[in-house]
Amino acid sequence: MTTTVSVVGSTGSIGTQTIEVVAEDPDRYRITALAAGRSVEALAAQARAVHPERVAIADASLRDQLAAAVPAGIEVLAGPEALAEIAASADVCVNGVVGFAGLPVTLGCLEAGKRLALANKESLIAAGPVVQVARRTPGAELVPVDSEHAAVHQCLRANDVGARVSRIQLTASGGPFRGRTRAELGTVTIDDALAHPTWSMGPKITIDSSTLMNKGLEVIEANELFGRPAGDEGHDLGFDDIDVVVHPQSIVHSMVTFSDGSTIAQLSDPTMHLPIAYALAHPDRFRSSFGAIDWTRPMTLEFSPPDTEAFPCLELAYVAGRLGGTAPAWLSAANEEAVDAFLKGAIRWVDIPVVIETVLDAHDGNAGLTLDEVLDGDAHARALATTELGRRALR
Repeated sequence: MTTTVSVVGSTGSIGTQTIEVVAEDPDRYRITALAAGRSVEALAAQARAVHPERVAIADASLRDQLAAAVPAGIEVLAGPEALAEIAASADVCVNGVVGFAGLPVTLGCLEAGKRLALANKESLIAAGPVVQVARRTPGAELVPVDSEHAAVHQCLRANDVGARVSRIQLTASGGPFRGRTRAELGTVTIDDALAHPTWSMGPKITIDSSTLMNKGLEVIEANELFGRPAGDEGHDLGFDDIDVVVHPQSIVHSMVTFSDGSTIAQLSDPTMHLPIAYALAHPDRFRSSFGAIDWTRPMTLEFSPPDTEAFPCLELAYVAGRLGGTAPAWLSAANEEAVDAFLKGAIRWVDIPVVIETVLDAHDGNAGLTLDEVLDGDAHARALATTELGRRALR
């Protein structure tokens, strides 16, 4: 049976790699819908190559331009709501949208009772309680695409006594500034921060990797995906049980330690094709191989604790996660605004955590139980971040 796939954020890194994965097994998977934010030419080129049934563009003003560029017979949708509609139109939706804008896609897929292959961590982080309600929709399923959470997902599948998980270890490459002191980071440039040693990603997530905010967001995401209250055969699993371990080779993608001290890890060469394929095929396995390790060659694997003094964004994420409510939404929103300002040359790299901490210090304690509360929190945090960015703007 053929599995239909919708790819939202199709012109980005995750989206383009999803298309490549599907091309490896066209008899088993078929892309029926593609969607992007504003990249009309790239989306149209994908439509001509893939021949989906539908395409969507978030910017409604670009509808006519897209319609003129895609082959006849392809339905064209436009507007912010179109991406959520696309997400619900196939058996599996790959959400590769960057940032908070991915939330409607996440909700649209889950509320339709479909499988969500989630690469957009911000939607789960910012709206955790709302997304958890959507996950309870009959038929809905969430399989993480982040390499770390896909690794944890696989490690947990390898053990049939889930209550006996005692710790989760998320691995981090350390980014381009691994080993540098706080003082040495005062003059790093945009190009320096974008020079990731292992992964090829979009600019926002690459900057997040350089500050370790990406890992902090993944800690909150891991708590949403795998955290649980105390059970009959184990203790509660929360932020105190989720560690970050710096592993520059990016071969071990994450680990799970059980009550008896045994640790299970997922290993592969670094490639996002593998977690994408895992999410598409779940609970089966993809028939093509991605990232297989050559065990005949010598290999050294290194592990060390993160330097939270030099990279305070990681600790700020733990603070926001423990505060709960809309605090993670505030963290994510402030980070998006600060990273955008840095990429525009408006602030220094070291100003990013300062802006985020200032915003987080003002958190109002809102529980974030409804979508409106989450949206209001996001908007409030962005306004506070904008004010702080104005104070720190480079002249």
